[in-house]
Amino acid sequence: MEKLHTNLLIVGGGIGGCAAAKTACEAGLNVIMTEESDWIGGQFTSQATPPDEHGWIEKFGCTQSYRNFRNSVREYYKKHYPLTESALQNPVLNPGDGWVSPLCAEPKVFLAVFEEILQPFVANGQLKILLNNIPIRAGFSGNRVENVTVAHTDTKNELRIEAEFFIDATELGELLPLTNTEYVTGSESQAETDEPSAKMQANSINSQAFSMCFAMSYHEGEDWTIERPKNYDFWRNFVPKLTPAWSGELLRLTGLSPRTLEPVHYNFVPNNEPNKAFAGLWTYRRILHKKNFQEGRYDSDITLVNYPQIDYLLGDLLSANTEEKARMIAEAKEQSLSFLYYLQTELGFKGLKIRGDITGTSDGLAKSPYIREARRIKAAFTIKEQHVSAKYLPNQVLAVPFEDSVGVGFYRIDLHPSVGGDNYVDVESLPFLIPLGALIPKRVENLLPACKNIGTTHITNGCYRLHPIEWNIGEVVGNLVAFCLENQKKPTEVRNYSQLLTQFQSLIVQKGVEIKWPEDLILAEGDPHIHAM
Repeated sequence: MEKLHTNLLIVGGGIGGCAAAKTACEAGLNVIMTEESDWIGGQFTSQATPPDEHGWIEKFGCTQSYRNFRNSVREYYKKHYPLTESALQNPVLNPGDGWVSPLCAEPKVFLAVFEEILQPFVANGQLKILLNNIPIRAGFSGNRVENVTVAHTDTKNELRIEAEFFIDATELGELLPLTNTEYVTGSESQAETDEPSAKMQANSINSQAFSMCFAMSYHEGEDWTIERPKNYDFWRNFVPKLTPAWSGELLRLTGLSPRTLEPVHYNFVPNNEPNKAFAGLWTYRRILHKKNFQEGRYDSDITLVNYPQIDYLLGDLLSANTEEKARMIAEAKEQSLSFLYYLQTELGFKGLKIRGDITGTSDGLAKSPYIREARRIKAAFTIKEQHVSAKYLPNQVLAVPFEDSVGVGFYRIDLHPSVGGDNYVDVESLPFLIPLGALIPKRVENLLPACKNIGTTHITNGCYRLHPIEWNIGEVVGNLVAFCLENQKKPTEVRNYSQLLTQFQSLIVQKGVEIKWPEDLILAEGDPHIHAM
């Protein structure tokens, strides 16, 4: 078996993994990053999900490098695409004018920018990226990880990688069981966390649904109807078993409001929905608005489907073996295709065309499942609902302050229906901080999380799982590894000794990481909700 040695091994090439690789390489480390698919970028790319962001994102509330990344995506369009003059001159161009974010763009463009950012480190030999590789086992001794063995998904060739530090940036927290790192899955009980929204009984397999997203365009007068999915009748009649109850069959344009659990009808008007916030499903995650491009270049918008109708609720990936995972993902793919077939046939939108050229796949679906919940480390500090909930903190502008803050985030506590039978959990939050303690395992000394596997609960994972927050986490742990190696310290020592903590916080602030919210600006700006631009 081939063996390699490096300063830092990052397993998982998603948002957090890429941000960690970038900052660690900038600090002078040698890094190996592995990725299960053939695309780096995670939620942005292989999962095909435009970013969920707060309404202040253009001005404050994220790291400088994340803002640079977003601006690079806009510059890519201005350099390579036939934009209209007004789009070219727009400093906050939103290529898709989707209302989920001020930056809705194609997965392949996000991918190109990720690759552009990391290419200099690949070229100088600091960074080695191993695509199509998954972790299969690990060596550890006492409180330290010594090596991780990865295997190529096609050839099955194995490679053992030794490192001084390891980062788990996988979407499901795959390194945690392999390295014997203590973790939690599913939902905790109210007795464990004292969270108002927690259930009375813990349920380790009660994770949020995952989704197989896809892109589509619409061509009036044409027929792009796909082959009828084998189990279409099952999915067409499927009613989720949830408490409180769902509104009926999942595959229709009627669902529930996450905030009120009252029935809601979704607007769906391909190419003709109003270009404003909360207009309908077509504009929700639209990633290409044809009106931003020169006349005649595109005969349709392109939108990304990540709707409630494709939430897969029939199994928990975290407790599944390899065969069960493959079955669940295959079923989730069929569910997504069944929804498309429903739109094409029962609603009459025959011109809907699934766009594998956008997702980089032959079946038209995303390369990887869109994951909302992972294994979570048992951390030095666990973030709970009462730390961030607006209801729990009446008359406050900001969430609970943390002295060990290493970043900021803002998003509602937004839990999709879960495989354990819970309906939406939606709680208003306040602008919150990312505590360093939530990024440090209780026991293991040289493994850090950089995805949805930090020290949150099932409830607070719902607001810490978004794109800019994952980037912030990855950027911080990349810097933390470099800081620990340079100063010969453990992550716990950086957090527990005030002088080291102050030194580290000063370092990341100098590099553009915001570790506190500007309360005066928040009060001045007002409504933080997203509005399409």
